[in-house]
Amino acid sequence: MSVDPVYQFTGEQILKRIDEVYPQIMAQLERNTEKYIWGSIKDVEDLRKVRMNAMQQFLSYYDQGLEAGRYVYASLPSLPFEDHQFDLALCSHFLFLYSDHFDLEQHIQGMRELCRVAAEVRVYPLISLDGTPSKHLPVVMEALAADGIESLTQPVDYQFQKGATQMLVAHAV
Repeated sequence: MSVDPVYQFTGEQILKRIDEVYPQIMAQLERNTEKYIWGSIKDVEDLRKVRMNAMQQFLSYYDQGLEAGRYVYASLPSLPFEDHQFDLALCSHFLFLYSDHFDLEQHIQGMRELCRVAAEVRVYPLISLDGTPSKHLPVVMEALAADGIESLTQPVDYQFQKGATQMLVAHAV
């Protein structure tokens, strides 16, 4: 099951938005190639192909996923799920990465909500868009501890953005 505010749109609307913003995103990547590790993905053009292929595959099954309830239109900090409905929640490339766009309280509330709906929460990466460690991470971990939620950082095997070597794992004690 996947949750995203983009699921309010049709597949055609999502594709139109991709077509509008994707050239700017790729140009930004081109200007910042030194911030990434080019290994399994060779270069920006290879990344473009990989991402566009993934987007096309996603959109080809999007309507089926919506109908089956696999794609849920919602966003943090308010999820439409029961307490502990899931064993695992994954938050990828949102919390901590956008530390300059979302304040500390939004990060704390987002983590609390994820911990409410899942027995274990994993968040990756823990760096901001500029490649520096998120300024919110230590305080978020303290807030979770005060709520009786254990959180720790663990190394990951995957790294594309330089410095993105850890994930946050949180669960109730």
